[in-house]
Amino acid sequence: MNIDIADTMIRTAMESIRNAYALYDGIIAGACVLAADGTLYSGCTIDHPIPELSLPAELVAMSKAISDGKREFDAIAVVADIDGFYAPNEETFEFLSQFQIGEIILADLEGNVKYLQFDEIVPYKKRSRS
Repeated sequence: MNIDIADTMIRTAMESIRNAYALYDGIIAGACVLAADGTLYSGCTIDHPIPELSLPAELVAMSKAISDGKREFDAIAVVADIDGFYAPNEETFEFLSQFQIGEIILADLEGNVKYLQFDEIVPYKKRSRS
């Protein structure tokens, strides 16, 4: 992946954290998805007192892109205010897998970044929120 695009995605995900509505779960995250046509879509955590109605940042970003007619994606960046790297939970991972996203960029607020191919994310799923 082009490092400038990756940096822009990470910055966009970090900026979207400011809009997070996270009163219940405690995990504040932002995401940025890169559609195949180069368009970026961001999203943030939207919590709800009923956990099943909460939306992780990745799903918010993807929902915005899908509702705009996008169906092909090259990458997604996820940034969270936690120690270590945050990764999508199993349900979100399954949702993302429908769209064959090639690369996942995980970052923290300290500037640490990990680039993974989508199928490499499996070991990180245990660190995600449940």
